[in-house]
Amino acid sequence: MKKFLRVCSLLMVIVMVVGLVAACAQEGGGAAPAQGGGADAPAQGDGNADVADETAPQADAVDLVFWLTNEIHQWYFEPGANSWNETYADRPVNVAFEISPLAQMHTNLLISFQAGSGAPDLVDININHFTNFVGHDWLASLNRVVDPVREYFVASRFDIYTHEGTVYGLPTHVGATVVYYNRPLLEAVGIDIDSIITWEDFENAGHEYFAATGLPFTAIETANQRPFWPMIVQRGGDYTDADGNVTLDSDVNIEVLEQLYRWMHIYGFASTFPGGSTAVEETWAFINDGGIAALIMPMWYMSRFVGYMPDIYGDIYVRPLPRDGAHQSASVGIGGTGTSVTTQSNHIDLAVDVLAHMKLTPEGNIRLWTYANFDPPRWDVWYASELQQPLTYFGNEIVFETLFLMRDSIPSPHNTLLSPAAQDIVMNQVMFRALEQGIDARTVLEEAAAELRAQFGQ
Repeated sequence: MKKFLRVCSLLMVIVMVVGLVAACAQEGGGAAPAQGGGADAPAQGDGNADVADETAPQADAVDLVFWLTNEIHQWYFEPGANSWNETYADRPVNVAFEISPLAQMHTNLLISFQAGSGAPDLVDININHFTNFVGHDWLASLNRVVDPVREYFVASRFDIYTHEGTVYGLPTHVGATVVYYNRPLLEAVGIDIDSIITWEDFENAGHEYFAATGLPFTAIETANQRPFWPMIVQRGGDYTDADGNVTLDSDVNIEVLEQLYRWMHIYGFASTFPGGSTAVEETWAFINDGGIAALIMPMWYMSRFVGYMPDIYGDIYVRPLPRDGAHQSASVGIGGTGTSVTTQSNHIDLAVDVLAHMKLTPEGNIRLWTYANFDPPRWDVWYASELQQPLTYFGNEIVFETLFLMRDSIPSPHNTLLSPAAQDIVMNQVMFRALEQGIDARTVLEEAAAELRAQFGQ
């Protein structure tokens, strides 16, 4: 009966988020369904201010082409374009959205730039591809619209789309890494989630849960890179430094990989995800069935819970990443899409202004939540009423209260020319060799780092 009532309640949420759980851009590697969506917020707005105005001027409107890799972002950008036309009736635009699969779109974009023609006016570029497009005069500078509002944003989200001081992309979300706890599972064995503050607390909870149930407390990707990636960045590590030098074999990275190995093979309280990834149906079913009690993932993973895990409706609570002292960051921003203006546009200044209206204004950032359930990078809107609503799926709590606790300490990984190759080698070699094959963490990371250095002449 309880499950029936939960499913019935969930149907109302699913109606609002239908389509948001379709496939979308990869986040840090590995195919994944739509980011965001489904966190008890309407997927396509509230039906008021952002409804398309059919009387908006069209005859003298400037045509802008916008390339995307999924329709979820189109649902967010369309009301932003409508809002632009309502606000700036003397500078109307017609935005034509063209959606292509992620790999195909980025390949087409690269070909267009190399050919010198065929690129769109605006484009969504996945973070894993972004560095392929900087340093070539292909993307327009966005500094003139970013600098006046920079103080209101989580700074690291601009950093990942910045090259030599120039901002080339506007962020889509914070992607703050948190822990999702199944509270009833933990309370059944006497574990209070609010007592888990440090990584030692997290490990102690893992021991206690495993001892009481014989089931894994948490799980680790072995065909992707979480929680390894956020855990090393939290402690000051990364795959490269800010200058692009390979740091994959740093002491911090080795220590974290050894820690994850202990969780799985010595302590036994961690398992691997089915298929090695959080982005596959087997994992969603695994979590939905109570396969683990704690999951370390970014906030955009809320959509996966609502879209694919109806049986744990109301059981999931969002809490900050464990932290061992002030020397460790409170969270880490993982994943992302940078929206850019290309220099092939015949209307660069107008396109920059329209993009800024869509993604830098308070209203635009509120739409990031109400239309797509992304955690907006503009922190001052976290106080807005639209973001201060309890989410019934997530313990009927106000999730942004948790984000407030981490606001001033959410670094992002370095995004350098070597980052895509580094992520690839971590996902396809490092995690599997260290955690599935049991090869020494230091050996695995040193060999992977040596391969990267040889590949890039370091």
